Amino acid sequence: MTQLRVRASGALRGRLQVPGDKSISHRTLLLGALADGESRVRGFLRCGDCLATLACVRMLGVEVDETDSSSPSAASVDLVVAGRGRRGLAKPGEPLHCARSGTTMRLLAGILAGQSFASVLTGDPQLLRRPMRRVVEPLRAAGADIEDNGGRAPLTIRGRGLRGCDHDLAVASAQVKSALLLAGLNADGPTTVRQPGPARDHTERMLAAMGVEIATDGLAVTLRPSGSLAPLALEVPRDFSSAAYPLVAATLVHGSSVTLEAVGVNPTRTGLLDVLRAMGAQVVLANKQEQGNEPVADLAVTGGSLSGVEVGGETVVRMIDEFPILAVAATQARGTTIVRNAAELRVKETDRIATVVEELTKLGARIEGRAGGFVVQGPTRLTGGVVNSHGDHRLAMALAVAGLLANGEVVVEGAECIDDSFPGFAETMHALGAGIAAA
Repeated sequence: MTQLRVRASGALRGRLQVPGDKSISHRTLLLGALADGESRVRGFLRCGDCLATLACVRMLGVEVDETDSSSPSAASVDLVVAGRGRRGLAKPGEPLHCARSGTTMRLLAGILAGQSFASVLTGDPQLLRRPMRRVVEPLRAAGADIEDNGGRAPLTIRGRGLRGCDHDLAVASAQVKSALLLAGLNADGPTTVRQPGPARDHTERMLAAMGVEIATDGLAVTLRPSGSLAPLALEVPRDFSSAAYPLVAATLVHGSSVTLEAVGVNPTRTGLLDVLRAMGAQVVLANKQEQGNEPVADLAVTGGSLSGVEVGGETVVRMIDEFPILAVAATQARGTTIVRNAAELRVKETDRIATVVEELTKLGARIEGRAGGFVVQGPTRLTGGVVNSHGDHRLAMALAVAGLLANGEVVVEGAECIDDSFPGFAETMHALGAGIAAA
């Protein structure tokens, strides 16, 4: 088991590039596999979750060549994906193992539902505990033949012809929306997905770049199946969710000045940025441009004081992965921070409400869990101690940032899970001057 040992440090300074976007990296493989021809991807994130997708795609008969990346991030590689067409995947010889990646399992469920063979999706115990009925039931409504395990994986999928369908989602979910749109590529008519709020739109952007007829009307997305998908040629933006940790650390450590280069700033992902600014954080966006059909910018952040805020509604979906690090920021903010409408956190890699409360309390935080969120009183000088990641990469990194603010050493146990999304996290933070080291 890997530990991180963290001590309070001086000001963080420097420029860096965090690894490539995890959500987009998954999709370059999955959509590249369905293209007619070779897709070329620069800066693919070589992390645990994305490697699970890579292994599954190869088991489906797709040739993927890896080359050294021109990116300075050691976690990035360049790929050439030899697409087999939207119905050209090969029957796998064994169950497809998705490791701990919910994105891999849910998006593959949509793709495999419309293929011409049977397959099984499985994964690590952590993934097998996560709910899958939210994606299985709407796929069944479109004609998919899927057998689940009491609403969870393993999933047995018997590929068949699908029908175009209108779906009204109870919960805004990019994974479910994406699964339904990918299934719609092999349907006999249009597929429309209506959501109660905004969710990540990386799949729609990528499909449009591949020539698919897809239209958005408010919170409804309609896809009309087409004959073929054009290959991709793109550079993956830097992951905003990974950038969140040095971003918040530089905000909280007095005197810091850090610039994060070429970070994806898709508005469906930047809820944390809006919340931090509302709290008083000094973050400037510069060098705005388009990269891979996605908006990117440099984020320049300087240390300062924060005030408590209330977070709820559609903002929650736009920052669903960033609540552990928001909780850390809230411990240093003046006043009360309240998070509502975030019950989805209960069914992530862990129950993120319960684990965030449990572990930050060990460090002296004044934080209380609620059914749909949590309440934090600040500011609080955190104390040293031993905390546990619970196998959750985002919690592990948030606890490491908390250690930079603590009076005494913080030891984060189970830190190996960080490689699920941010290989080289400790080294990256250390390069900025943070007192973080792997042990």
